[in-house]
Amino acid sequence: MIRFDHSSAHTFLEPDALQKAFEQAKTAFGKVQSKTGHGPEWLGWRDILSDPNDALLSEVDSLAQSIRNDADVFIVCGIGGSYLGARAVIDALTPHFGAGKGPEIIYAGHHMSGTYLRDLMNYLKAPKADGSPKSVYVNVISKSGTTTETALAFRVIRKWIHETYDDAKKRIVCTTSQSGGALNKLIDANDYKKFVLPDDVGGRFSVLTPVGLLPIAVAGVDIRNLFYGAVSAYNEIEKNPDDLLTYASTRLALYNSGKAMDMIASFEPELGGMGGWMQQLFGESEGKNGKGMFPVLLGFSTDLHSVGQMVQEGQRNMMETFLVVDNAPKAIIVEEEDGDTDGLNYLAGKSFHEINSKAYLGTREAHVEGGVPCISIHFDKLDEEHVGRFIYLCEIAIAVYVYCLDENPFDQPGVEAYKKAMFRLLGKPGA
Repeated sequence: MIRFDHSSAHTFLEPDALQKAFEQAKTAFGKVQSKTGHGPEWLGWRDILSDPNDALLSEVDSLAQSIRNDADVFIVCGIGGSYLGARAVIDALTPHFGAGKGPEIIYAGHHMSGTYLRDLMNYLKAPKADGSPKSVYVNVISKSGTTTETALAFRVIRKWIHETYDDAKKRIVCTTSQSGGALNKLIDANDYKKFVLPDDVGGRFSVLTPVGLLPIAVAGVDIRNLFYGAVSAYNEIEKNPDDLLTYASTRLALYNSGKAMDMIASFEPELGGMGGWMQQLFGESEGKNGKGMFPVLLGFSTDLHSVGQMVQEGQRNMMETFLVVDNAPKAIIVEEEDGDTDGLNYLAGKSFHEINSKAYLGTREAHVEGGVPCISIHFDKLDEEHVGRFIYLCEIAIAVYVYCLDENPFDQPGVEAYKKAMFRLLGKPGA
């Protein structure tokens, strides 16, 4: 299960303020359910869980199995919500090193670095250790097909695939809108395989659609257990939303008390991608009209040696959200060493997970004493079901929270500002 621990945060809040925030969150949740809040046309991420499409899950899984059997490299070409959700799940549920149960997963189209793209193409062209060529597939993900970062990378990768493989068209899979857009023109012209991103699901809420499910399945993750973990969370919250409302209202009360920054932290490196997905989900959803907390991603204990001083004694305008795994494989046990030269024999017999857990508890204690309210979100264990539950919890929580701010959680009008300036500087016609 996913468990929330708000105890360290509630000590910073007056009971009346917390109760008021809870009532606001309760009203906001009702607006989500009744589709009477801002942007109701973007609530498809709930509809796919209320009425699961098992045929689609099977179709995605079948293609993923075929790709896993043939591919050495699978490129996920997308930016923002088009790749962050998939990357978060893959990082959380596959080994840190090696390809695990599937091909090597590589990301492209998430920035415009020519050096990165050059090095990627050189890597794809280089033969394997046995001298044979790599088998490469690409999944391009873009609703419009014209997102600059993704479209540029896809143009280069697509050209190379067509020049390299006789069966090029089967190696390119597109995830895009039902109709219209530049990508659909390429699909029609080349007969590429296509999956649809529903019109009523925004990019940062799309990880449980083919946008995220295909790359996740190719990586060897069980997407059915992932998806139905989210379905279980959906059904449980519809019946009893109190845990969700307490989380959303605690965060709201802290914001109302002047907190301007939410530091998303974990002592588990495999959850770094999940924090990155949360950063986009929260940042693009709540950053409207001068409102919202700035989401900051921290990886502990590494970042305790870089920004730990700031967290402990800097401005008191921050809160902290810990992502915690309670039960993990005891992969390495500290052994006793003759002479105890490094002074670590006091840890002999303990697992690294136990040591890491105590580091988390000590850090939370120190930060709370230093004036930082902390919320901890606990995974009983890290598997497909728990990650699926967590995905939906984050999605529904941010929707409720942003409705409490009287904003639309599902648009991102400010994202267009940099694009307009960039297009003008690049000389795009009509910019």
